[in-house]
Amino acid sequence: MPDAVVIGAGPNGLVAANLLADAGWSVRVVEEQPEPGGAVRHDRGVHPDFVNDLFSSFYPLAAASPILSALHLEDHGLRWSHAPHVLAHPLGDGRCAVLDRRVATTAESVEAFAPGDGAAWHRLVDTWQHLRPDLLDALFTPFPPVRATARLAVRLRAAGGLRMARSLILPVRRLGEEEFSGEGGPLLLAGNALHADLAPESAGSGGFGWLMTMLGQTYGFPVPVGGSGALTEALVRRLRARGGELTCGQRVVEVAVRGGRAVGVRTADGEAVAARRAVLADVAVPVLYRDLLDARHVPAQMLSDLGRFQWDFATFKVDWALDGPVPWRAEQAHRAGTVHLADGLDELTRFAAQIAMRQLPDRPFALFGQMTLADPTRSPVGTESAWAYTHVPHDIRADAGDEGITGAWDATDRERMADRVERQVEHFAPGFRSRIRARRVLAPPTLQALDDNLVDGAINGGTTAMHQQLVFRPVPGTGRPETPVPGLFLASAGAHPGGGVHGAPGANAARAALRGHRVPVLNRAQRVLARRDRTGRRH
Repeated sequence: MPDAVVIGAGPNGLVAANLLADAGWSVRVVEEQPEPGGAVRHDRGVHPDFVNDLFSSFYPLAAASPILSALHLEDHGLRWSHAPHVLAHPLGDGRCAVLDRRVATTAESVEAFAPGDGAAWHRLVDTWQHLRPDLLDALFTPFPPVRATARLAVRLRAAGGLRMARSLILPVRRLGEEEFSGEGGPLLLAGNALHADLAPESAGSGGFGWLMTMLGQTYGFPVPVGGSGALTEALVRRLRARGGELTCGQRVVEVAVRGGRAVGVRTADGEAVAARRAVLADVAVPVLYRDLLDARHVPAQMLSDLGRFQWDFATFKVDWALDGPVPWRAEQAHRAGTVHLADGLDELTRFAAQIAMRQLPDRPFALFGQMTLADPTRSPVGTESAWAYTHVPHDIRADAGDEGITGAWDATDRERMADRVERQVEHFAPGFRSRIRARRVLAPPTLQALDDNLVDGAINGGTTAMHQQLVFRPVPGTGRPETPVPGLFLASAGAHPGGGVHGAPGANAARAALRGHRVPVLNRAQRVLARRDRTGRRH
């Protein structure tokens, strides 16, 4: 019987398992899919000569994460690679905003949009460098991060106090207007805010866009050499080296509760896997509380609150094998690993508004990845392994493109939407479609079938909006990995601090489990008695 059972072998589940194994616990990880990794996997399913990431690709949060850094995954085969530029946001008129790990290069790019904006960029970076240590500490530690928050408050006062705090909760459109005169800086911030589900007018989108942009400025958007699954492989190798077990192809259907405490799990094939100390669940929040637990073990208020749980946007993705580099109109985009495709900030607002109205966007904002540029091992010399994803509504009521896409995501829907994404790429890279050797379409149901945590391809484990963060994540009054069932811990992106490949939810859950079984400190008299017991002497 293992000390702990971990449900799900996504990055959070594997981080949790590694930390428990480091503490001397025996651990078994049970994964539904035939391979581990969750949303961190790659394959050669588009073309045998091309490596394509199935889900996530670029990992600024992993590069910044002290949790992953402390695991020393480089000792287990992980290597990182970078594209020359971190990110580019071209416009239809040929101008292009560029994010580069060299601050001067980024500043020069936004200065080209308006005089003085380069200096404004330097000011944003200076503020980030001042706040970064304690901001990242607060982000990656369990809620509430008391000590990190106290230190951060001191730094915030030095950075302008309430004025700086106000900037972080601004909508990203307003933040861009206040900080810059031209379009370049606001485009970089707003595009990064829409890596989540934060529209340019959403409260807090300014802070999130600034955080993601500054992470790229400092750490880049690195990729694992060989494919995203190389990160998973390193986590698995490390776990097995410490005696941990991993079982794939087994779906957990129930968390077993006895005497009011989680004592193990039951799988779809009827196997009962007992846990001596804890069960950690790297699963979607509604799945844990509605499907894996009997309702009698979940407080009525929590079940009611789950009715208000909000997913982040659904996702539609296309993977390509290209015969040559993408023929971007803007020269700077040829050197960027990630390219944002929207013709201005107003188009980003229009895109987000259409999703809010449950319309399928007619001009989808696309995140485009040039993977061979970032990692030359991904495809033959002179070719490009590429992808693009865009967000769509979970419940599609109308097609703003008037092509009759219904949201059933049958073959017709999939092909029409993939063509629409390719037309968006063509707008910025004329001739793109002529370079396609093969493509693969991953519609929302396909993404969920490959990882059940990604409901309709929702990649953040729930909305990033302020009403479902901190003490409100996943539901009001939570914010920590502990659940209403003793011995059961939430280890997925549904827990604070949310989505992204950084390992914090898994680490927080593992630490909570360890705290629950910490050996108490004995005083001197108790130690004497304990020694007498071990030697058989009478008290």
